Amino acid sequence: MEGARMLWRGHRLVVLLAVLALALAACQSPPADNAGRKARIAALYAKYKADFPSVAEISPKDALELARQGRLLPIDTRDAAERAVSTLPGAVTPQAYLADPGRFGEKVPVAYCTIGYRSGVFAKEAAGKGLAVRNLAEGILGWLHAGGGLVDAQGRPVKTVHVYGRSWDLAPLDYRALW
Repeated sequence: MEGARMLWRGHRLVVLLAVLALALAACQSPPADNAGRKARIAALYAKYKADFPSVAEISPKDALELARQGRLLPIDTRDAAERAVSTLPGAVTPQAYLADPGRFGEKVPVAYCTIGYRSGVFAKEAAGKGLAVRNLAEGILGWLHAGGGLVDAQGRPVKTVHVYGRSWDLAPLDYRALW
């Protein structure tokens, strides 16, 4: 009986330490320079993509090239409040894409979110429906660090981005991040 109590106390301590570690990570200040912010984005994305290893991804640089060629179809998997702040130019919602994927012709569908987790989940689900959707590695933040821009609902360029939460306040220094 005493052994079980000790095990339970040890388990509670491990859980408490894990919660504390997560809380500290969430409160961690963003790096003061763009290189540090970019490195943190890459580290976060590397962890996230482990949940969908079979999903094809595309680098922000390659997505920018597709955009320059007029061949990119960005699919914004963030929620409506995030999209209301800004999106990639030409972005559509997952619902608009799934309603009629063929209407977008030869454009390459690329899902994105803040760093790439929600979009990775969407790309995995789309693959289950027979749709080849790539995941934008490092998400909207990677896009910005690669030199991509954002637009508001009227299509005007903006320097504001919704980053989902404080932990993801990693936009380039010339952008204003909201959460």
